[in-house]
Amino acid sequence: MPTAQRAREIIEAIHYSTIASISDDGLPWNAPVFSAYGKDDNFYWGSHKDSQHSKNIRFNKNIFLVIYDSTVPAGKGEGVYIRAAAKELEDPQEIEFAHRLLTERHIAPYWKLEEVQGGGPIRLYKAVPEKFWMNADGEKDGHYIDVRVEVRLP
Repeated sequence: MPTAQRAREIIEAIHYSTIASISDDGLPWNAPVFSAYGKDDNFYWGSHKDSQHSKNIRFNKNIFLVIYDSTVPAGKGEGVYIRAAAKELEDPQEIEFAHRLLTERHIAPYWKLEEVQGGGPIRLYKAVPEKFWMNADGEKDGHYIDVRVEVRLP
């Protein structure tokens, strides 16, 4: 049975999240991003301000994150599914906090602090989780089915 502890282990171990967002014309969009997870339980990433998912977030803050290990054998994968509200960071203290988390997670930082604020093209984003799930074993008529179980992170 999935547990909050296992969800947190996956979140801390996997450095990429897939962000699902919706465009202003109602079309779905998925994008993998290098992300960091803070002790405040929020997720942070950086993207070009004109990337499709960045535009989508400006239009609609509702996103869905998925974090999973794609290197395990078929049938052994575990994933964490997260419904969240996302926003582009504007507050200098929040930008500095997110930048520090991202650069601590990766030895070579992708962007310098001055490149993710002001007139730079890269922006930092924050997703505030609303609900977490993990996949679980499910079966119907002898066939595997996708079952998700809600987990509450402490």
